[in-house]
Amino acid sequence: MALIQLQGLTKQFGGLTAVNDVDFEIEKGKITAIIGPNGAGKSTFFNLISGFHKPTSGTILFEGKDITKTPAHIGARLGIARTFQSTNLFEQASVIDNVIVGHRLRTQSKLFDAIFRTKREKREEKEAYDRAMEVLDFVGLVDLANLKVSIISQEAKKRVAIALALATDPKVVFLDEPAAGINPEETDGLAVLMKKIAQSGITVCTIEHKMQMIMGLADRIMVLNYGAKIAEGTPDEIKNNPTVIEAYLGGETVAETY
Repeated sequence: MALIQLQGLTKQFGGLTAVNDVDFEIEKGKITAIIGPNGAGKSTFFNLISGFHKPTSGTILFEGKDITKTPAHIGARLGIARTFQSTNLFEQASVIDNVIVGHRLRTQSKLFDAIFRTKREKREEKEAYDRAMEVLDFVGLVDLANLKVSIISQEAKKRVAIALALATDPKVVFLDEPAAGINPEETDGLAVLMKKIAQSGITVCTIEHKMQMIMGLADRIMVLNYGAKIAEGTPDEIKNNPTVIEAYLGGETVAETY
């Protein structure tokens, strides 16, 4: 069943068409990967779905509801979470405090509650802490909870960013190059975590350049080139697709590439 349906999705920046008339579906509970060369429009594609950019034309349906013009903060409340290529965390704050921010999206306390430390504020503060610890346990970072983000490893920061996204209680998480800048062993660990997220019932959509990881991880792959969809299918279908091999892999044989 499709969680997200895209119809004719297009984004132009002046004379540049970053995403060009893309039709695509993201299936609920599955891992979908978006691949393509640098500059293919992948991050713009994510920005459109998550509400950071508005499409020039086309439609975005989330659970059958039109969210084409929905801003990012409303999309987050609907259940759309997003990480970025660079881990945008509060470096001088603790790991736990970074993750608590995510669940605050779901709380109702206002400035009045914070100033006067109302019962609601105290209850929701505890709920946010408990949820943050729960997702830190899920991503394997409980032992780092009280450390400053600035002193933990790059791989741990990737996991904190994912934990922050999970703390918002999402229905789908968009992970933008989650394995960038980490070693092969750490990449394997993140792939296991992404499978775990999908198995928990949360839909995963990722951009990634590490093809070996993607081919062993994704249920379905879409390939973008110059903003246009040039292929979609299973990993086996994609790695044997002549158009993909020519446009994305530079004409190398699949055996040599994978």
